[in-house]
Amino acid sequence: MPHTATIDRNKVRALMQAEQQRFAEQHPRSLELYRRAQHSLLAGVPMHWMTRWPGGFPIFVAEARGATFRDVDGHEYIDLCLGDTGAMTGHAPAAALPAITEQLHKGITTMLPSENAFWVAEELQRRFGLKYWQFALSATDANRFALRLARAITARPRVLVFHGCYHGTVDEAYAWLVEGKPASRPGNIGPQVDPTLTTKVVEWNDPEALEEALRPGDVAAVLAEPVMTNVGIVQPAPGFHQALRELTRRYGTLLILDETHTLSAGPGGYTRAHGLEPDMLTVGKPLGSGIPSAAYGFTEEVGRRAQAVIQPPYADTGGIGGTLAANALSLAAMRATLEHVLTEAAYQHMIALGRQLEAEVQEVMTRYRLPWHVTRVGCRVEYLFRPNPAQNGSEALAGQDPDLDPFIHLFMLNRGILLTPFHNMTLISPETTAAQVRRHTEVFEEAVRALIG
Repeated sequence: MPHTATIDRNKVRALMQAEQQRFAEQHPRSLELYRRAQHSLLAGVPMHWMTRWPGGFPIFVAEARGATFRDVDGHEYIDLCLGDTGAMTGHAPAAALPAITEQLHKGITTMLPSENAFWVAEELQRRFGLKYWQFALSATDANRFALRLARAITARPRVLVFHGCYHGTVDEAYAWLVEGKPASRPGNIGPQVDPTLTTKVVEWNDPEALEEALRPGDVAAVLAEPVMTNVGIVQPAPGFHQALRELTRRYGTLLILDETHTLSAGPGGYTRAHGLEPDMLTVGKPLGSGIPSAAYGFTEEVGRRAQAVIQPPYADTGGIGGTLAANALSLAAMRATLEHVLTEAAYQHMIALGRQLEAEVQEVMTRYRLPWHVTRVGCRVEYLFRPNPAQNGSEALAGQDPDLDPFIHLFMLNRGILLTPFHNMTLISPETTAAQVRRHTEVFEEAVRALIG
């Protein structure tokens, strides 16, 4: 065997064609439903990103429990996508269902607080270290509201994000670097305003560029994941978080950390695991065991300043919040999830299996001398078809593989394993088992043998 295994691209395409045929043959009912849906659903799906699956049409799900689901054709799957983090708790977690079901019978929404509201706030305070909390229905809304508050309390017009970021459908976060200059992100549909009017963009892990952007004093907030995850996992370089915190404080800019994906790092996310000190923090997706839920928190100082700008005559018309935000069902789901599902013991299990998956995939890469790498954030693991980890968004985007990425996804799917559709991301739930992780590795190795055999 040569020093480094090589991949024949023509062979990849031929294998992909065979996998697509196999997929169509194995999923006649899903294909039938997809064709029927063309007459009532735009593109045949209830949300357009569901067209991104690599088989040519999406699987229609019949039932999901724990770390598995069954499709309408009767196939069972190990779910390592888990709703792209929305089901990181596992599907319909047994420990949360009684409280959720009880609240369904007691009322879903009233526009009034319940005791669960301050229980959840106190638990988030304990986990993340921020004093005050508010609630939303998605991390997108939490980020949107946090940015509005940041601009209000600093009286500054701009925000800053990192190239390649994704923070839901927040308009300000749709600014990227295009040919090295800030511009609207490719594919940005119908932007309300040119995002370069609201947003500055720099590369992740570049403190010099960050300081240059902050120096004019017009940036209200930096919005960042503690680890970039939406273009593949891009870890912070040693010392970058310290520089990010020091520079934002020096120039009077608020630091907002989006923990929606990096909640995989532990009960208090990457923030608690690594002792970070954000001014504001947002989190969504798995917080309510799949019930739409999100939260955003503030330090005591930021909370005091935020309260000063939310004046009573405009508390309901200032652009923050929504009628169903902080509804009773979401808060009951959040309490049940935090109290009984995403516990310290659960994270010990999840992170241990994340380490197992990382080690097993790395062993396959090493044994077959593949120029690929694997990286991890707690119970979130990703493998990428490039030799070295990306240092920023540009490197991550350039390292995506239009042949191998969809092939691995479809090869896995045809053998009963679901990965996150937009990159080679795997996620461990409290219900995931060591045997399921091992099965993933077996199928991954089978794919490798098909590619280089």
